[in-house]
Amino acid sequence: MNNPENPRPPLPPFDREYAIQKVRIAEDAWNTRNPELVSLAYTSDSIWRNRSEFLSSREAIVQFLTRKWLKELDYRLIKELWAFQDNRIAVRFAYEWHDDSGNWFRSYGNENWEFDEHGFMRWRIASINDLPIHQSDRKYHWILGRRPDDHPGLSDLNL
Repeated sequence: MNNPENPRPPLPPFDREYAIQKVRIAEDAWNTRNPELVSLAYTSDSIWRNRSEFLSSREAIVQFLTRKWLKELDYRLIKELWAFQDNRIAVRFAYEWHDDSGNWFRSYGNENWEFDEHGFMRWRIASINDLPIHQSDRKYHWILGRRPDDHPGLSDLNL
């Protein structure tokens, strides 16, 4: 679908530098925990599979993320480039969060992304597993929001 909005660089086809930039831009947006802001990176008819949930459209993305962040409190995410080619990027990620009872989790996963020519993600497939952790086992301690540039990434944390 053609997108009348301004392009979202970097644009495909991706080289390594641009793929890493695209991954960090996505991580930064998700760490805002702002569903409307996050949804703007996707085509208006973007198709998602997130765990066992299937959705399509920005409106559905906003609804999904709103539910997600009402459950997954103090959410902090790190994404890392796994592979890229042309208009596709594969990432691995881990995020930490707690529920309303104070139980902490680290969720691990992989995502496959496909972008349109304007840099909007039109397809997102995510597989995720949750691991209960003790609060003392947390590795993400930055102030909520963007991960600081000097904070270790997934590989540095042996995740």
